[in-house]
Amino acid sequence: MESTLQQEATLEQAVELGLRPEEFESMKEILGRTPNFTETAVYSVMWSEHCSYKNSIFWLKKLPKDGPHMLVKAGEENAGLVDIGNGLGCAFKIESHNHPSALEPYQGAATGVGGINRDIFTMGARPIAQLNSLRFGNIEKDRTKWLVKGVVKGIGDYGNAFGIPIVGGEVFFDDSYNTNPLVNAFSAGIVDSRKIISAKAKGPGNPVFIVGSSTGKDGIAGAAFASKDITEESANDLPSVQVGDPFMEKLLLEATMELLETDAVVGMQDMGAAGITCSTCEMSAGGGVGMEIHLDRVPTRQENMLPYEILLSESQERMLVVVKKGEEDVVRRIFEKWDLHAEEIGVVTDTGRVRYYMNGEMVGDVPAESLVLGGGAPVYEREYKEPAYYQEYKKFNIDSIAQPSDLKAVANFLLAHPNIASKRWVYEQYDSMVGTKTMTTNRPSDAGVVNIKGTNKALAMSVDCNSRYVNADPEVGTMIAVSEAARNITCAGGAPSAITNCLNFGNPYNPESYWQFVGAIKGMSAACLKFQTPVTGGNVSFYNQTVTNGVEVPVFPTPTIGMIGLVEDKDKVMSLDFKQKGDLIFIIGESHNDISSSEYLASYHKVKASPAPYFDLDKEFEMQNAISGLIKEELVNAVHDVSDGGLYVSLVEMGMPRELGFDIVTDSEVREDAFLFGEGQGRAVVSVTEDMEEEFIEYMMNSGVPFTLLGHVTKGKMVVDDEHFGFITEAKEIFDNALAKHLEA
Repeated sequence: MESTLQQEATLEQAVELGLRPEEFESMKEILGRTPNFTETAVYSVMWSEHCSYKNSIFWLKKLPKDGPHMLVKAGEENAGLVDIGNGLGCAFKIESHNHPSALEPYQGAATGVGGINRDIFTMGARPIAQLNSLRFGNIEKDRTKWLVKGVVKGIGDYGNAFGIPIVGGEVFFDDSYNTNPLVNAFSAGIVDSRKIISAKAKGPGNPVFIVGSSTGKDGIAGAAFASKDITEESANDLPSVQVGDPFMEKLLLEATMELLETDAVVGMQDMGAAGITCSTCEMSAGGGVGMEIHLDRVPTRQENMLPYEILLSESQERMLVVVKKGEEDVVRRIFEKWDLHAEEIGVVTDTGRVRYYMNGEMVGDVPAESLVLGGGAPVYEREYKEPAYYQEYKKFNIDSIAQPSDLKAVANFLLAHPNIASKRWVYEQYDSMVGTKTMTTNRPSDAGVVNIKGTNKALAMSVDCNSRYVNADPEVGTMIAVSEAARNITCAGGAPSAITNCLNFGNPYNPESYWQFVGAIKGMSAACLKFQTPVTGGNVSFYNQTVTNGVEVPVFPTPTIGMIGLVEDKDKVMSLDFKQKGDLIFIIGESHNDISSSEYLASYHKVKASPAPYFDLDKEFEMQNAISGLIKEELVNAVHDVSDGGLYVSLVEMGMPRELGFDIVTDSEVREDAFLFGEGQGRAVVSVTEDMEEEFIEYMMNSGVPFTLLGHVTKGKMVVDDEHFGFITEAKEIFDNALAKHLEA
């Protein structure tokens, strides 16, 4: 009988699996023969955009990756790792689960949470906090409501059961996400810097174990599925959506933490995209070794699974572990204790090749290096060109918009808008207190802040991206995304340290979509260099769009920024809430006659074509330095940045926690609507006690950063230019309940 290895694959099969004809030819050159079907399947997932970054790596390499706190170089391990002192490191990463969530929102979102947590604890770090960034289409559509409810429940159920608090995030609605929502999950964990676990295989003769759950047919070819368009036929790809089990993941976490207390582990990697294929090839290539893997030894959920099904399955809660020879029983005992599989499925070799066997017969033989990023995987420089709309947007002039006569009506409209209103309906489904490390549950702050037990420090973290800004101007919009993440951490009393990113864009073969991607990389680089926040890793998610009747409609370009920072003294964590009546309210930074790309302009006036809002990177940096100094010197008792919805929304958000109001005067040199609702960058609001006013003013004069006295905190009344805007309790009622009313209508 002809052996499996001699059953040659065809070009037609390769193209069906997502490879391009020229890539199939490259495979043949690498192997020196025509590959079989299993090998072609292996290359199809490893050379997919999701795994190889073939259409993005040329530009990703231009991002700044070195900084004062880096413990490992970007891209070398499962997640980024920065030094936080006291012999500790912080592992953190953000990844997308967009395509699965578009088809099956509950499992798509849940498995996104599970996967990102495994990336953290396979490095030896115990996850301590999660964030998420979610984008949906028109909230009035039934499908959008279905997606929101499924995604939020999936994140909540998995995160709550796993036992890691969700400490912040963002939710944004726009028609561009009608078919293709974005679900970006962020996780951070703490690790002893001496006990970091590598994702590299080493030591020929060392055994290779698969640990955790069994392998099924869920998620087969999920990486390839994530590397193509969402179409009307995408429902046929449901087998590409994985199924998660958070209780199994919790057991896997605890077993892993116990295993790391031994000396048995050489290397470990999560089985995420492309499953066994990815982990065996990447660990081998990373360590400059090979492996022999026996697929018939892999615990499976279904009988008679084919080799390619076992290799490509993305069943959740599994990891690959390379163990020191002689320590096999240590691994087996620990995983048996936690009632988890720990099966020896292979051995490390010195060949540089990964060879797969089924019942003693070789079914695949591939050089590991040829499959991975930075090795033999293809790298493309895609064509890009500026879209016509970019220059059209720049023609917008504020004078074309008449200022409404009733600004109180505008204020209430914005407070009720789903992009501005409280996301309480979402976060009430998340457990933010589990683990007892969260410091901002009852002290609202611009960033999520998590206690680092045993130290006087805390971690501050934020996820940010206003994709409307990025669509208007990718370079400036992405600089703003980085700057806002830094601003949130600074306003919470932290010092920005490093970022991870989740780059969500349309089809890379569309020159206009790719132009947006290139612009975003340039903007991110500039801002990260300014703030000394290197890029530690992340992921790229292309093909986020809808194809209807042959027409591609991409989502807003969305380079989500996940940033961590360090609060050196946790007694100086800063909250955003006004503290008492009579405190003075100042705005730090310049206000401009600008309403470009604001929620006010886009939603109230329904003007979609405008440039990104005012932004100056140098002034933003100086403003943040001033805020940091004010907090360290204890000259302010509340700090909140000005972002979505503008100054008015910031003031309301500062007043609501203690039901305090404000009495302010606007700037006579700026239109009243622009002053209140414009989203020009580089501003933050602070409150100052009257007895600290003199010291505050002296500090600000020395800083050289512009500042303006707005007014004072009131008992509950909201007054703007002597006009009564209502009471804070009324604003709170609108703000707190608007999203639920939309979703439950």
